[in-house]
Amino acid sequence: MRLPSFKLQARLTAYLALLHLALGGCAILLLPQQPILFIGAELLLVASMALGWWLVRRALEPLGYTRRFHDLLQDQQYAARLAAPGVTELDDLVAMFNDMLTALHRERLAIGEQQGFLERLLEATPSAVLVFDFDHAISLVNASASALLGLETPLGKLLSAWEDGDASFDPALDERARARSRDLVRQLDALALGESRLLVDMEGRRYRAQRSRFYDRGFARHFLIVEELTAELEDSERATYARLIRVLAHEVNNTVAATGSVLDSLLTYRGQLEERDAGDFVTAIVAVKRRNISLGEFIDRFTRVVKMPAPELRPTRLQDVVDDILWLNREQCNARGIQLGWSRCDAIAPLQLDVQLIEQALLNIVKNAVEAIDERNTRDGSKGGAIRLELEDLGERVRLSVTDSGGLLENAPSHRLFTPFVSTKKGGQGIGLMFVREVLGRHGCTYALAPAGVGETRFDIWFPVA
Repeated sequence: MRLPSFKLQARLTAYLALLHLALGGCAILLLPQQPILFIGAELLLVASMALGWWLVRRALEPLGYTRRFHDLLQDQQYAARLAAPGVTELDDLVAMFNDMLTALHRERLAIGEQQGFLERLLEATPSAVLVFDFDHAISLVNASASALLGLETPLGKLLSAWEDGDASFDPALDERARARSRDLVRQLDALALGESRLLVDMEGRRYRAQRSRFYDRGFARHFLIVEELTAELEDSERATYARLIRVLAHEVNNTVAATGSVLDSLLTYRGQLEERDAGDFVTAIVAVKRRNISLGEFIDRFTRVVKMPAPELRPTRLQDVVDDILWLNREQCNARGIQLGWSRCDAIAPLQLDVQLIEQALLNIVKNAVEAIDERNTRDGSKGGAIRLELEDLGERVRLSVTDSGGLLENAPSHRLFTPFVSTKKGGQGIGLMFVREVLGRHGCTYALAPAGVGETRFDIWFPVA
């Protein structure tokens, strides 16, 4: 609102005019017979009127500077300055106004620098950050959150909009990525204020998410921080697994060696037994030795994961590796009535791979697919099945997909399958996928194992392109 200095000036001017008109009227009535005195009185009134007008303007001049200062504040022109009029009283007032503008300008610059630093910090942080306004709509999304969730034009929208289908995801995401993001958004939206929870997405990646709040202009605003813990948790699991296996291997190997030696010694007593007892004696000893050897082989399969050598990377055509794996599995698949499909992409250049490790990992994946189909056929009394392999060039990455018709993951928590000792197969030990995880991790690959359609399971591997 503008200051009413003009109205005040008009009122004071009107007051002076009316006062001097009244005094002039009195002079006309009281001094008609003395013209010289009358003229002097009139001149005195004119001088008084001029002096009063000048004093009113000088008295109201600070209000004019106050109005200009108010306008500068209203327009947020903190860098502007008021010119000093050269009058002592007004110079002090103008200097005070200019000092206030200088202080406000410095504060504005400091806030701008802090805001800019905060925005750069949020963009650079590896944690996903979402900030909400007073109505719980998204007001800020940093780069990590955009990459994690893939929300399209998120500002001003509620998180529930992506759950209900009212908002869309980044068109670059495929259907599986959209489903993963939708599931993660649903879990984030369900977080209560002050709650910190471990979230797991559909691809098995694990995150720590926390909802907190801060106060802006006296009102609470919520924000979410999401940090991926997959690598840290896998490292911790790997270290725990290694310690456990080393202890088990030490105890089992010592026991197996000692037991084998004792069993070999016992066989020397065969000649001291009667013929009718010697056969049963030898059969029992051989059975125990066979079980002893199986126990050693069992623990050796676990130790191979722990003692896996560092990969020796060389330029390798992934197409040729897959060709060899299909050739190795062709006969057993034909015997089971399982059809092998292979969508080859010859345009893909050689990748930096350790052939032996990658070949062993892919053999495990195909072997799991064959066993999943066998288990489904045994359960349902059906026959045959299909395994499809597809290689696709995605530019910066190469994707290899292995899809089987076993469908073992329809009711299984797929995100736990890469955890040691967890398996969906009857009698499974959880070693194969643990080995696959180690091999892919050492090659810098990302992967996903999840149901794909009705009665199908799909294993996707994304290889980095050097």
